[in-house]
Amino acid sequence: MDRTAKAEELLRELGRRARLVVYIASAPGAGKTRRLLEDARRLAADGKRVVIGWIETKGRPDLELAAAGLPRSPPRQVEIGDRVFEDFDYEAAVHAKPDVVILDELAHDNLGDAAHAKRWQDALALKENGIGVIGAFNIAHLETVAPTAEALIGYPVREIVPLSFLQSADEVVALDVSPRLLQSRVKAGKIVNEQDIDRALSGAFKEQTLYMLRELLLRTIDNLTLPVVRAGRTSMAAAFVYPNVDAAPYLKRTAAVAEALDLGLEVVPTYGVECATLERMARELGGELLHETADPAQTPGDALRASLVALPNGRIAARLANRPLPYAPFIVGAGHTYLGENPVRSPYSHTTGDRLRVGYGKLTVYLGAAAGAGKTYAMLDRAHQLKAEGVDVVVGFVETHGRKETAALLDGLEIVPPKIICANGITYREFDRDALMARKPQVALIDELAHTNAPGSLAPKRFFDVLAVLRAGIDVITTLNIQHLEGLGDTVLRLTSTVVRETLPDGILTLADDVILIDVTPETLRQRLREGKIYPPNQIESALANFFRTENLFALRELALREALRARHRERIASPFERILLAVGSREIDMPLIARANRIAARLAIEIAIAHVVRPGARAAPAIVEKLRTEARKTNAEWIDEIAEDVPKRLIEIARSRPETTIALAGALRAPRWLQRPSFARRLVDAGARELLVLMPSRAGADRFSSEE
Repeated sequence: MDRTAKAEELLRELGRRARLVVYIASAPGAGKTRRLLEDARRLAADGKRVVIGWIETKGRPDLELAAAGLPRSPPRQVEIGDRVFEDFDYEAAVHAKPDVVILDELAHDNLGDAAHAKRWQDALALKENGIGVIGAFNIAHLETVAPTAEALIGYPVREIVPLSFLQSADEVVALDVSPRLLQSRVKAGKIVNEQDIDRALSGAFKEQTLYMLRELLLRTIDNLTLPVVRAGRTSMAAAFVYPNVDAAPYLKRTAAVAEALDLGLEVVPTYGVECATLERMARELGGELLHETADPAQTPGDALRASLVALPNGRIAARLANRPLPYAPFIVGAGHTYLGENPVRSPYSHTTGDRLRVGYGKLTVYLGAAAGAGKTYAMLDRAHQLKAEGVDVVVGFVETHGRKETAALLDGLEIVPPKIICANGITYREFDRDALMARKPQVALIDELAHTNAPGSLAPKRFFDVLAVLRAGIDVITTLNIQHLEGLGDTVLRLTSTVVRETLPDGILTLADDVILIDVTPETLRQRLREGKIYPPNQIESALANFFRTENLFALRELALREALRARHRERIASPFERILLAVGSREIDMPLIARANRIAARLAIEIAIAHVVRPGARAAPAIVEKLRTEARKTNAEWIDEIAEDVPKRLIEIARSRPETTIALAGALRAPRWLQRPSFARRLVDAGARELLVLMPSRAGADRFSSEE
């Protein structure tokens, strides 16, 4: 057998391998059963032998219709007292030998003399017997969440699923649903009986309880998705802790920077640090403790699983500041305890306030990790639900990208015809804002929020159109991929080597009333791509080898999860600084630093100043300095242009003129040779700088551009 035939055989074998896929929801009514049945029908259409092992339709006509025609595994009959109950029959399912079994309520305790005590054990045993399983349960039943969930909902959680079960699954997917939507379903009698509605809304379905359960869900999924990739490519921040450092303020300040940059926190003890207390601190900050001690001076840079590394200011930090590193060092001031709470600032803050007075429409954003996640499908599906409830909903603009399943969902929905624009010999189909506002529905679907409009449009970007529709009092449901957030541009570049040209300000998520994560695993996205459900056939191989590499999709999924979490806590932002002072030289390569530092300042809700300080007689090309000054003006940053004999000393004086200012600067491009001056970062440390944020240059070769939605 030649190499190509062997590869094809391996792919066929992988396709036959039994897989365990688990959906987790924040609460009952999130749509678990519906998703299981949709998957079952899709697999059956693809020629798979699928049987329903156990589902609960609760008599709902839509679920009964979705289950119609799908074969069911016969249930066990269990006598308890004088009553007979039905339960999943594991042995009957094994005997039938299907390709996939649909198995809801994985936390369920099996009744009577079952083959296994728990249904999740049935799922594991089916997989061991070569039968795939797609199952679901609610986050409250997870062993690591149950104690917190009990306190929230007010009653004991008795049916428990161990974390090891999720860790053994091939895919774990979050079913994120708005708490307001869950409450509306409760009020409509779709989750509990009519006589139990008031009790449910004041207990397990109280809004704050649902928000907390939703956060527990997303944090659980985030903790399960830790890809092992190259240093500098991960979305982790490592904080090294020394015995002589007050760990609490140091870690709190590092965690604030990590959260602003959507980085997970990993606490790394050095020799002599007491780990029990440190582990508790890490856990309270939402991070984790590395249980092996490490020395950053002895650890190769490319061995660290981090893109940001925090170090206390001192001898080791000074030594590392003199080297080119694959991560961004955050040199933290010894004894620094400042941690501010800043109100979220956004270009749309006035819009947020106005909405309280003049009745703006509500904005819902379906957020995904990449094209093909199912955002547009979920949006159209929600539109059908709203229509069934009597809501006046219309399609303002939807791009199906040729996906049959998505196009089919347009049937039965009113569609506003697109505006046709001809410019530069090209014909464009664009969203017709005026036509929609003249129609004035209650809810409008407007796809692809980051889209750049055709030349000659009313607004340069679609999100401006969405703001106009909201101001007209119309609710909007829209879609967005995580890489299009402006503040994540550097992170996406670092993670994927891709420059995303279509971006929009992060503040749009601050404006949103709800941000719904459409979660999907990298395996599923790559499979959808191979099946031609995302891009045309001639783009598939290139996408698989580039943007849709598994490690890229893992990283983007982490970003989407963390940004969805971040959107829940948007009233105030914790920041370890009041101002960033960016030091730039008379170099064109420092130009991108201004935009990068400004994005960091925006995500921390703090001020930024740009300092260009040179020695007398230094050769500074006027054209380059003017470019730097112009770039600073674009960001509304303060521009400081001075001449000083001792440049590091003067920068430190400028920084200290405003309390709690941290200096940011470019990292070393190469290690200094013998008798050469140390790097500028090292000279700042030696001159007495208390704190530095060293921004490493963007990786070379990032010349690919996103063709994402």
